[in-house]
Order: sequence, then C-alpha cells, then structure tokens
Amino acid sequence: MATLPLGIKTQTQKLCNLYKRAIRNLESYYDRRHVFRFQAVLLRDRFDKIAALQDQREFNQRLKEEEDSLFAIIHPIPKKFPLSPGGVAYARVVTPPDWVLDYWHPLEKAQYPEYFKRREERKKEFVALWEKEFGKDEPKDKHH
Repeated sequence: MATLPLGIKTQTQKLCNLYKRAIRNLESYYDRRHVFRFQAVLLRDRFDKIAALQDQREFNQRLKEEEDSLFAIIHPIPKKFPLSPGGVAYARVVTPPDWVLDYWHPLEKAQYPEYFKRREERKKEFVALWEKEFGKDEPKDKHH
C-alpha cells in the first residue's frame, strides 16, 4: 500500500527510519538470537558513526550508501508481525454486521431481553432520523 509523505523528514528521522528497516531485514535473515544480536551491534556501530558526522554532504553520501546496501541485501520473504498487514493473522477475526441479529430465532433473542429491547428502540430512532432527513420511501407501483 502506497502512502503519501505528510511532511519533510529531518536527516535524523531518515537515519532512524533506515536503521529500523535494516534491523527488520536482519531479523528476517537470522533466526538464532546470538547471531542476530552480533549483526545488530555491528549495524548499530555503522549507524552511530554516520550519526556522528558533522559534514552534511558526507552524511547524505553515507546515508545513500547504506540505503543502497540495504536494497542490495533485502530479504526476499521478509518477516512480518502476525497482526500486521501481510501477517498470517491479519484481519482473521471477522466482525459480523449488525443485520445478522435480525435473523436470530426469538428463543435466542429471549436470552438477552434488555439488549434487544434497546436495539429495537434504536432501530426505530434511526428510521425516524432517516425519514426526517431523506423523506419516506414511496412505493414504486401505486396501482396495486
């Protein structure tokens, strides 16, 4: 999903964003915690050296080099969080629409009398508001 940039990012924000993407890429490659942590420490050291640079042109050049190196080694099947878009559990729970309750059997509705009483009142209020705003629905065929 494409997103529109909503503002100008500072150099520090760009560096932090790139660092986070690089760390997530490392997580995709290394399943052993100690190997991942070693690689993460080396990565953090590289980014700390970039952050310490005073010369803006050199900072931008090193940032571009890191972006290019990340692009070159990006994992083909990145690790995703289960509930994030693209994850295995994303949108797994389906919330049924409200109209499904209209088809409950009266014995099922009798188990929750207060809820369904209030629901019927709100449905009537909604119909009244609808008719007030848009008018009553006219029958299409008045001859029958």
